[in-house]
Amino acid sequence: MTKRGRPSAVFLDRDGVIIRDAGYLRTPRGLRLMPGAAAAIARLNRAGIPVVVVTNQSAMARGWLSPEKLEEIHAELRRRLAAAGAYLDAIYYCPHHPTAGVREHRRECDCRKPSPGMLLQAAREKAIRLSDAVMIGDKISDLEAGRRAGCATALVLSGEGRRTQGQMRARGLEALADAVFTTFPRAVEWCLRGAPRG
Repeated sequence: MTKRGRPSAVFLDRDGVIIRDAGYLRTPRGLRLMPGAAAAIARLNRAGIPVVVVTNQSAMARGWLSPEKLEEIHAELRRRLAAAGAYLDAIYYCPHHPTAGVREHRRECDCRKPSPGMLLQAAREKAIRLSDAVMIGDKISDLEAGRRAGCATALVLSGEGRRTQGQMRARGLEALADAVFTTFPRAVEWCLRGAPRG
């Protein structure tokens, strides 16, 4: 087992990892933190590890969510985290979908996971060494984005995670995840131990 040292950053999917997956979340009223998520993020904060959310938001392409409403949702997320002594260093989102929706958001892009565009943008803007970073998610697209960016990857079995694990086994994709954890807080423990691989 190889020790990598503490991550240069931890990238997090949003729905199913730090908040409950409500399908297409459209208002702050539906936001529910996952158990232990705020405390886990606070631990990363105290360790000096940047925490960056990268989230696909195709509800915007579909016309179900405005940029203003998404900002309200993320402001509420930040408030909930702050109440528990935690914070996010940045939130990046992709508003596009390749086939659904209308107007300028209906298109192929390089930011929608599994493309690594949001992670690459964060690396440029936040001076993050991607080879030393970790991506934590509950979907194959999260793990693929992390892998394409050169990050270590962790699958959590919350949200869509258990279904994702079954899909990975069926398709021979287990190697996409460097580690698998029942919960996000357990994945954070792994990060704080240096996210050992192999």
